[in-house]
Amino acid sequence: MKRPSRPRVLAAALALVVPAVLLAAPAAHADPVSQTSGFYVNPNSSPAAWVAANPGDGRAAAIRTQIAQKPMASWFGNWSGDIGGAVGRYVGAADAVDKLPLLVAYNLPGRDACGGHSGGGAGSVGAYDAWIASFAAAIGNRPAVVVLEPDSLGDFNCMSQAQINDRVGMLSRAVGQFRSKAPNAWAYLDAGNSGWVDAATMAQRLNSAGAANAHGFALNVSNYFTTGENANYGNRVASELRRFGYSKPFVIDTSRNGNGSNGQWCNPAGRRIGTPTQLGGGAEMLLWLKTPGESDGNCGVGSGSSAGQFLPEVAYKMIYGY
Repeated sequence: MKRPSRPRVLAAALALVVPAVLLAAPAAHADPVSQTSGFYVNPNSSPAAWVAANPGDGRAAAIRTQIAQKPMASWFGNWSGDIGGAVGRYVGAADAVDKLPLLVAYNLPGRDACGGHSGGGAGSVGAYDAWIASFAAAIGNRPAVVVLEPDSLGDFNCMSQAQINDRVGMLSRAVGQFRSKAPNAWAYLDAGNSGWVDAATMAQRLNSAGAANAHGFALNVSNYFTTGENANYGNRVASELRRFGYSKPFVIDTSRNGNGSNGQWCNPAGRRIGTPTQLGGGAEMLLWLKTPGESDGNCGVGSGSSAGQFLPEVAYKMIYGY
């Protein structure tokens, strides 16, 4: 059901902490923050499921309180089955308790073109267009925050021009789907991180991918750069977008950036959880988009695992930063 717009503590906090420069561009959609009483904690997340299945494990209490009970995004892709049903159930569960759900759409054809550990995605441009249309329709009038396609605008140097053209077309159409079918959702295009693509180039890529019709852009998804580094980068990207006649706010993934980056991206050792999901903090929101403890692939301290697999020992060490 669509809730009447009503002031909430979250909305008041947002007005106080978001820098004015980030609010220069009007939001494309109604504010989902003001329609909910806080961020949704998924009782069926991978760390929550592991804790429930391993109550006697010595690591369970820390993982429960420091990770499983924090608001985090749920990722949706070709593993989700019927996407309309999967998204509808998740958003519906959040709506039933008056909370704001965080979702990540990750199904572009040829995704993770440079990294390779999370390859796959929809089988064709047409298949993706249909998938993302169903995704947006399943949210409907309910409030939500959606991050679209991590890595998608950072991977261009590993793609042909034809692939790039297809990709920006899919992203632009995806943004349009959320604008028309999910009027109470904020959609953010992924924009890499502060150590990947220079701000001017990323702004150009965002614009080509339909950023004018998105609510904003997302930084540091599944990466480790500090909040300050990403905030500085995000403000530069937002400034560069003014060349195209608008600016946009941004969110930062802080799930694993508590110790910053050591220059590695694939399950590096010694990382730590960062600031839990909140409004403000140098961006429009700081969000746990990647689930701490979920593997980046068969690499680093996750050797032998597959991308997305929950690794309790990695999660436990990430709580304490070792």
